[in-house]
Amino acid sequence: MALYAVTIFLGAFLLFQVQPIVARYILPWYGESPAVWTTCMLFFQLLLMGGYLYAHLVGTRLETRRQPLIHAGLLLLALALLPITPDESWKPTDPANPTWQIVTLLLVTVGLPYLVVATSSPLLQHWFTRTHPGRSPYRLFALSNAGSLLGLVTYPFLLEPLLPTDTQTRVWSATFGVYALVCGICAVRVFPMGATATTAPAPVAPAVDPVSMRDRVLWLLLAAYGSLMLLATTSQMTQDVAVVPFLWVLPLGLYLITFIICFDHQRWYDRRIWSPVLGVALGAVVYML
Repeated sequence: MALYAVTIFLGAFLLFQVQPIVARYILPWYGESPAVWTTCMLFFQLLLMGGYLYAHLVGTRLETRRQPLIHAGLLLLALALLPITPDESWKPTDPANPTWQIVTLLLVTVGLPYLVVATSSPLLQHWFTRTHPGRSPYRLFALSNAGSLLGLVTYPFLLEPLLPTDTQTRVWSATFGVYALVCGICAVRVFPMGATATTAPAPVAPAVDPVSMRDRVLWLLLAAYGSLMLLATTSQMTQDVAVVPFLWVLPLGLYLITFIICFDHQRWYDRRIWSPVLGVALGAVVYML
């Protein structure tokens, strides 16, 4: 389990640390605009969904022996695109409406490496169940959240004050190389499992009512609402106070903590408590504005 734990922790750390690194690097190119971070956040959240979709499709649609081969190829391709340092040629000539320029820049410079680390938690947990049948992978999910949070908080307090921006991108790229190595070892270990079965054994679950389309749409909208509020709140803070990485990291860190609370144990979330708190908080926000 230790190898999977290290790989998932490192992937989650890289996943959330690269966001302030790249955004801080290109911030001066666009006149220190608050829209830079908002656009970066939107891009990274969409790519994170893409990573989860990739992990789902690979884990459910491909036979076990092919999964590590496909992912190893993706790792090698991502390594070939390092370092993630944006080239000076990407500096905008007209930064008046930078959204699509920023999205294109991010897609070319960091898109594939970010997509790869975004797959770490779901894909490696799936592989863990193949190589360690009967053992629960959910402690690895908690470890992933811890790595993500550490990646966020170390940036404004450690990485940004000590290293110039070009060095930050190179350090991240070198750490990604270490991640690719340990992830490749995990792929090697799961490869022989394909000789015995093509899919993981289905766990025995109690009978439950099918999920209605109404509930599926509601879950999707509620998840989107949380992401929307995160982007809007961060944008408002940076416009009213300052465009600094600490104010980028603080709301994102709190957002991540809510996932840790809700997924750790059901006792942490009681709607009778949190619903009134939400109402008071929203009222306070409106009053302050």
